[in-house]
Amino acid sequence: MQLTDNTILITGGASGIGRGLAEAFHKLGNTVIIAGRRKALLDEVTQANPGMHAIELDIASAASIQRAAAQLTRDFPKLNVLINNAGIMPFDDAAGEIDEDTMLATVGTNLLGPIRMTSALVGHLKQQPRATIINNTSVLAYVPLAATAVYSATKAALHSYTLSQRFMLRDTSVRLQEIAPPWVNTDLIVKSDDPRAMPLAAFIEQTMAALASDKEEVVVESALPMRNNAGPNEHALVNEFNAYIAANPIPVQ
Repeated sequence: MQLTDNTILITGGASGIGRGLAEAFHKLGNTVIIAGRRKALLDEVTQANPGMHAIELDIASAASIQRAAAQLTRDFPKLNVLINNAGIMPFDDAAGEIDEDTMLATVGTNLLGPIRMTSALVGHLKQQPRATIINNTSVLAYVPLAATAVYSATKAALHSYTLSQRFMLRDTSVRLQEIAPPWVNTDLIVKSDDPRAMPLAAFIEQTMAALASDKEEVVVESALPMRNNAGPNEHALVNEFNAYIAANPIPVQ
């Protein structure tokens, strides 16, 4: 994608990868709008980045998405980039009973949210001379983390949806890119500074460079083995990865 002269909406833009992308695009002179549920956090980010805009949005609510889309197209008629970044990552137990509310919240936020957000804005995006939709999935779409089975499944589903949507938009001005992050040191679960997590600054730097290349999939070098795992023998790496995590748990406190 072209990295300048854009009007960009980033869901979940007040923290973690979303905030990192928002600040990187803001520094390049783009008009950036961050969206999220926590007004205080939105205000904190916009105050730290003068000229950045914010809008309250509950990505798990279809009604909130429709209200936000109407406001965005009215107030930012040049909106031409949508970054579907908002997500939650609760732990679960696929071998036991999964809490119903947690399951629905994960699917509603990580899968239905991006689908609804794109659906609400795609008509507007197709009217722009050039536009981009970026879906933030995860390498766990390819090598699921068994302890977050529902989260991993939503990311696999969003990857699949992205492939279909890219094809369906092939004859329009809208391009589809996908970001598939590895474990990045953010507060998605807890910001633990675990040495196994990729530093956020390094991830943003490499991701921005890859976005500029018009790659359909943006996968940082350290995550390529997981991205390339798909195939008839994929279970071997999935089992090896999860056995390692089970023996070396992710800190959650």
